[in-house]
Amino acid sequence: MEDTKEIKIFANNIRKNVIKMVTAAKSGHPGGPLGLADIYAVLYKKVLNHKPSDPDWEDRDRLILSNGHVCAVRYAAMAQAGFFPESELLTFRNINSKLQGHPSTRYLKGIESSSGSLGQGLSISVGIALGARLSKKDYKVYACISDGECGEGMTWEAAQSAAHYKTDNLIAFMDKNGIQIDGFTKDVMNLEPLNKKFAAFGWNVLEADGHNIESIISAFEKAKSHKGSPTIILFDTVLGKGVSFMENNPGWHGTPPNAEQEKKALEELEQVTV
Repeated sequence: MEDTKEIKIFANNIRKNVIKMVTAAKSGHPGGPLGLADIYAVLYKKVLNHKPSDPDWEDRDRLILSNGHVCAVRYAAMAQAGFFPESELLTFRNINSKLQGHPSTRYLKGIESSSGSLGQGLSISVGIALGARLSKKDYKVYACISDGECGEGMTWEAAQSAAHYKTDNLIAFMDKNGIQIDGFTKDVMNLEPLNKKFAAFGWNVLEADGHNIESIISAFEKAKSHKGSPTIILFDTVLGKGVSFMENNPGWHGTPPNAEQEKKALEELEQVTV
């Protein structure tokens, strides 16, 4: 499918830009954004109802980034989608840049919530979903969350609330890479079985390969058509996907590459065929 090929190219360009951004800033988180690139390519090319020329369009879908430290993936996707010039990506994490190390509604249009402290995004998303219902709006609310932040009690309070109010306009999706800043989630705080836990709270639970474009598209389509309860998509992902020396290595959660590592990473990504 030509559609799929375009999305794969979009995702690979996200990965290249993430590497360039984090290296230029000499700080930031490369691992998570690389792992989310395929999902964000699908979101911005296929799923989200949005207008880059009018970021505050009233009927746009809302995308809440709870795990704000992976914001490089969102900035890279937004730039490719036309929200702002790609040249601005290299200002990432600079003082006075629109592209702060955690997204902020104060600096960049098209961002729905300022994020930093993990665990808040799902609660924010439930509130926005309920607000849409009260306003009789039919836009969807997408909440990007991480597996690591499911160690936060606030996540489960939000999950309970979303199910209680039957917020079927809310679609959460999880970057389920099994890694957080202190190591593997199974060692830091075992979270499994996440599918059964969300199902027990009353959610519609879907599971998909976070690096298979067709599976990602199918999961979002199923989520959009579901009625009667909120949906969560558990995407199996690989931290650092696309860069061999970063893949599934907790050390790359929040460590920027140096110039030599940047060169090696970009060489690998240049060799990707779609």
